[in-house]
Amino acid sequence: MNQPAQSLLRPARSPRPASYAERNQNHWKRNLAVCVFGSFTTLVSLSMLLPFLPLYVKQLGVESSSAVIQWSGVAFGATFLGTAATAPLWGRLADRYGRKPMLVRAAVGMAVVMSLIGVVHTVHELVALRLIAGLVGGYASASTVMVGSQAPRERAGWALGILSTGALAGNLVGPLVGGLLPGWIGIRGTFFAGGAMIAFAALLTIVFVKEDFNPADHARQRAASETAASSRPTHYAVLAALLVTAMMVLLANMSIEPIITVYIGGLGVQADHLTRVAGLVMACSALGSMLTAARLGALADRIGSWNVILACLVLTGLVMIPQAFVVHWWQLAGLRVLMGMTLAGLLPSIAKLARQSVSESRTGQMLGYLQSAQFSGQVVGPVIGGFIGVHLGLHSVFFVTGTLLVACAGLAQWARAR
Repeated sequence: MNQPAQSLLRPARSPRPASYAERNQNHWKRNLAVCVFGSFTTLVSLSMLLPFLPLYVKQLGVESSSAVIQWSGVAFGATFLGTAATAPLWGRLADRYGRKPMLVRAAVGMAVVMSLIGVVHTVHELVALRLIAGLVGGYASASTVMVGSQAPRERAGWALGILSTGALAGNLVGPLVGGLLPGWIGIRGTFFAGGAMIAFAALLTIVFVKEDFNPADHARQRAASETAASSRPTHYAVLAALLVTAMMVLLANMSIEPIITVYIGGLGVQADHLTRVAGLVMACSALGSMLTAARLGALADRIGSWNVILACLVLTGLVMIPQAFVVHWWQLAGLRVLMGMTLAGLLPSIAKLARQSVSESRTGQMLGYLQSAQFSGQVVGPVIGGFIGVHLGLHSVFFVTGTLLVACAGLAQWARAR
């Protein structure tokens, strides 16, 4: 039998099913824009209660100053604890049912819960609703899953950097808004305004976010990707190193939070200006990150994510040390800006590597674990910083955190070699 006849008898190869990113290549830029706005508005709403949270706790019947501080800390951290607990679950459901439903779920849930916080009568109800906000919410986490899954591989770092900029801007603007709105519409009215902002973000998500996700196509793609993945081992140690590094980013940024007001007070700032100056210094790291997040994300696309991670970890660790020797508050503020600029390259680069380290069928779940690690760092950081400040001194917080970051760079280098 001649060669042409033989070729006619061979079964034709089935075409490779299009990946999720390929199917959504016409949507990802618009979806990125909506996710940036939605992450900004939801984080403004969540962080704007910082200036007046102790006042609200006092209105709810807590009288002693120590109890007010304690309940304020519990209420604020409850949301991050809830998000850390459920982010992997929502990531897995995003892999199974699509990314857009998770965005809508988060926005609608947070809008309802934020409005309900404005009508609570006890501090226990406040803590419970803040916890529920974390459990059912997490718009920024769902946005990371969508953008990290849809953006082309060669532009994923830049896209995640842009998304990170929106989230950082929300954390920066939120306390400023929270300092103004209660004087105009009252504390309870401020929560209603926050719920309305998130509801608007939910509406934009429903109308403008587009996603090509078919469960049948996804099942075929999942089978194909798992078959391909079975031929190469999953480096769980590398994934664990990425999760630890992600946790360290937020831990380093938040470790100073419990001591910053006391530390600045020791730099000669007058008592009537102390709160305002402390808030400004806290915002400086977010400001620095906003300046460089997108640029460092794009740099990771060009020179490799591992290179950016290693450089940012070492630089951030080095910038932490001089903060222990400042003699004026503005010196601390300037160093916090530099620290934010170096920290900003870490999360987009880590998210990009996490996406590439697993099969497409597990991308959402992996990015969910990454979000959980980040929020864990946000919860653990203040606890560690407060413990070190009490037992080893305020200056030791900077030394210990800087050392941990440099050690984490060693861990990242080990993971890179594997």
